[in-house]
Amino acid sequence: MAYRKLGRRSAARKALFRDLVTDLIINERIETTEMKAKELRSIADKMVTLAKRGDLHARRQVAAFVRNEVATEEGKTAVQKLFDDIAPRYAERNGGYTRILKIGPRRGDAAPMAFIELVE
Repeated sequence: MAYRKLGRRSAARKALFRDLVTDLIINERIETTEMKAKELRSIADKMVTLAKRGDLHARRQVAAFVRNEVATEEGKTAVQKLFDDIAPRYAERNGGYTRILKIGPRRGDAAPMAFIELVE
């Protein structure tokens, strides 16, 4: 397989990554396991690339994946924040929108943890 299954069925895996991408857009930095972060990196980069295109079709493709959650105090959704705030930041950048920082093992089960964040 070309991707990690993470011990989940396909529907649960898709729901997990929808939640993680939405949280990454809202908070711009999240803490998760290394394996989830490595898989999330490609999905998040695809969402930013679509947002950089900025047309209606790209907005609908992103809205079909990203959850409809409020992202800012002004009432913007996660999709609006991605298109209005995040995408213009990366107008001159050709990929590599996320960074993974390893932070050591989790206390309960010693799973390797990492931060994934949007680069500045």
